[in-house]
Amino acid sequence: MTSDELIDLEIKLLMEGIYQVYGYDFREYSEASLRRRLLQWLSGSGFASLSLAQSSLLRDRELFATLLRGITVNVSEMFRDPPFFKAIRELVVPHLKTYPFVKIWHAGCASGEEAYSMAILLEEEGLKGRFRIYATDINEEVIRTAQAGIYPLQELQRFTRSYQQADGTGSFSDYYTARYDRAILNASLRENIVFAAHNLAVDADFGEMNLILCRNVMIYFKQPLKERVLGLFDSSLVPGGFLCLGTKESLHHRRISDRYEAITPRMQIYRKRYAK
Repeated sequence: MTSDELIDLEIKLLMEGIYQVYGYDFREYSEASLRRRLLQWLSGSGFASLSLAQSSLLRDRELFATLLRGITVNVSEMFRDPPFFKAIRELVVPHLKTYPFVKIWHAGCASGEEAYSMAILLEEEGLKGRFRIYATDINEEVIRTAQAGIYPLQELQRFTRSYQQADGTGSFSDYYTARYDRAILNASLRENIVFAAHNLAVDADFGEMNLILCRNVMIYFKQPLKERVLGLFDSSLVPGGFLCLGTKESLHHRRISDRYEAITPRMQIYRKRYAK
């Protein structure tokens, strides 16, 4: 057995152990991405191999938490990709306004910046008090960060620029308070968001959603898991609801594709068709 084959076997055994012990299912994640992140974690772990690390990982939850941070993708920012938020404001929000109350699922929310961005956008569009955002992620540690709504002050200049490019209608500084080197988002924004741990690989759907966002998450999944997750979204979304994927993802050649129409293909925003 070559060195690469041995590493692949170690990864397979470790992922099976993690699923059995902790319930996190990474067995259908892209091998290349998973391998890269595991070896990066290993290089700073003090263990000579994944095999030697496995026993400790399966018995020490705090050590496993460090591995989970390495496996999961927790990169986010306020109003990331401003043209996307402009498209939401112009093409999706007018439809959301026709409902008395709107439910939104932000799957893979990481540390929460994009969920807060959506809350700001909806408030500016007159939907304050008429929406609830369910922001979920597999990593409970980043969920706690998201719930706090506290971010490095040094990031705010970039966030402000993205907010302006996304056609924000107010002053971004109205949405946070600066304290030393931190920015604390207004508590009123957090009132409209429910943060929760959720594993797309094994957990159930959320019912009756008007809008689902899952951007740049499924690029790390194998094809069967992608189909499973899209089916989860489809069963959660009401007819006429919107599904937003990342720019590197699409419904092309997916099982649910015939039930959706592309609103803006470049932004991968789809609308679920009404039953005929």
